[in-house]
Amino acid sequence: MATTSTHSAHPDYLQHHFSDPQQQQEAAKLGMWIFLLTEVLLFGGLFCAYVIYRSWDPQLFINANKELSVPLGALNTIVLITSSVTMALAIRCVQLNKSKQSAAYLIATLAFAAVFLVVKYFEYSHKIHLGQLPGQFYTYTGIEGNNPHIFFSVYFMMTGLHGLHVLGGMGAIGWVLWKTVKRQLHSEYYTPMENVGLYWHLVDMIWIFLFPLLYLIG
Repeated sequence: MATTSTHSAHPDYLQHHFSDPQQQQEAAKLGMWIFLLTEVLLFGGLFCAYVIYRSWDPQLFINANKELSVPLGALNTIVLITSSVTMALAIRCVQLNKSKQSAAYLIATLAFAAVFLVVKYFEYSHKIHLGQLPGQFYTYTGIEGNNPHIFFSVYFMMTGLHGLHVLGGMGAIGWVLWKTVKRQLHSEYYTPMENVGLYWHLVDMIWIFLFPLLYLIG
C-alpha cells in the first residue's frame, strides 16, 4: 500500500531518479503529452489520406457513405463522450480519496468502451457479409462509381486503428483500476490515472472527428 502521509520524506510512489513528487509528476505529464503528439501525427496522416482521396472523387465518397449506419455511429459517439465523463469523474474521485467511487467510474468507463467495440463488431460483420471490404477483397456491386473499395479501405484503416486504440485504452484503464483498488492511487499520487485519462480523451476526440467525416459526409 502506498504511503499517503504528507510528512514522509520519500513516499513509496516516488521513483529513485526523481528528487520530489512534483518533479516526477511533471516529467510523467510531459512524457504523456509527447506521446499524444505522436498519436496526433499518426492519425493526421490518415486524415490527410482521406482528404486526398475524397478530393479525387467526392461523389464516390458520398455514395459509399450511404452504406454506413448513422444511428450506430451516433450511438458510439454518445457512448464515447459519456465514457470521457466517467473517466473525468474517476480522476476527481481519486483526488478526493474516494477510491470506491473512483473504481466504480473506471468500471463504467470500461463498460462504455466494451459497448463501443460490440457496436463496431456488428458494423464490421455486416460489411464483411456484404463484401464491402478494402482493396481486392471488395465484392459489393451496389454502389455507383469507380473503385468504391477506396472508401472502405479508408474506413477500415481509420476505424480499425481507432478500435485498437480503444483496446489499448481499456488495458490502461484496467491497470489504473487495479492500482485504485489496491489503494496505490490517492490524493497525493494520481498521475497514472490522470495520464490514462488524457489518452482516453484523445481516443474519444479522434472518434468525434471520424464520425462526421465517415458517416455524415453525404
